[in-house]
Amino acid sequence: MNTMHNQSIHEFIIVGFTNIAHHQHLFFTMLLLLYFIITAGTIITLLVIIFDSRLHVPMYFFIFGLCLSEIGIVTAVYPTLFTLILNGRAHISFNYCLVQMYFFHSLIITENFLLNVIAYDRYIAICKALQYHSIMTLKSSKLLIALCWILGFITPLPFLILVYQLPFCGPNEIQHLFCDSCPLLNLACANTDLAIILEFAMSSFTIILTSFSITITYANILAAIFKMKTSEERKKAFSTCASHFLIAFVFYGSVTVMYIHLETHYSPEYDLATALHHSILTPLLSTLVYSFRNKHITNFLKRFFQQKGVFAGNILVSFVPEQKASHRS
Repeated sequence: MNTMHNQSIHEFIIVGFTNIAHHQHLFFTMLLLLYFIITAGTIITLLVIIFDSRLHVPMYFFIFGLCLSEIGIVTAVYPTLFTLILNGRAHISFNYCLVQMYFFHSLIITENFLLNVIAYDRYIAICKALQYHSIMTLKSSKLLIALCWILGFITPLPFLILVYQLPFCGPNEIQHLFCDSCPLLNLACANTDLAIILEFAMSSFTIILTSFSITITYANILAAIFKMKTSEERKKAFSTCASHFLIAFVFYGSVTVMYIHLETHYSPEYDLATALHHSILTPLLSTLVYSFRNKHITNFLKRFFQQKGVFAGNILVSFVPEQKASHRS
């Protein structure tokens, strides 16, 4: 099989948007606003978790890891999206294309495992509350996070190596928002059945296994909540896992339709819709839930700005009398 060094194509052209020429500045402004909201919210969450010692608990360590994966996905994809909207196309080298695809897949798989770890944490907190601190220690939580990241970046490696060895000698236009596996395989000049089967095995095994696990976990959580004696207890318990359940539902819905299939020839509109769903909707929803809708994060920010406001007020008060005194003299 020919390697990349023997093939004629060393650059791809991303042509995801073809009908927005008259509205490209509007779309660019909207995307830039979304990018700012996602990155700002995620960075704020990361900083609050770092500086607020009261949040140095397993649950927020897991959220910290999840935020890192989200900002990684945005960083890997959005530069290509910006170029694509402004210029109508984006030129990308073969090596950068593979790197982008690898990081995108790795971060999605990492997020996949982290969502399961968060579900497991909520299960222990609700169903085995008395044993929570002995089971979910800081050491075990950090070990789980490290394992999620290691598995996330190891899983796509065989597929990446296989794609690297495929020859690309024909058309070089990728009808997508960024370099992804399905549209890339369509351009290969060799039989891609093995690559398709490998991607299907990788995606389906990971998604089916983890989705089954997270479904069973949340089913047990809901069963435990319904068995609680008072409505106040049920409301409090449900509030601790409702947002995580929503994120998991949106995540698994988008990932499933994107990657579990044995065909490569899907319509461009289908690929674009699913890519937009996972590169924009899921990170935005995660930001809203874990940043702007999280009471611990918002309370820390309120205290922070109140302290800064008092500090600024004290400076102003101490400055004004000096100004008055100078006028009298």
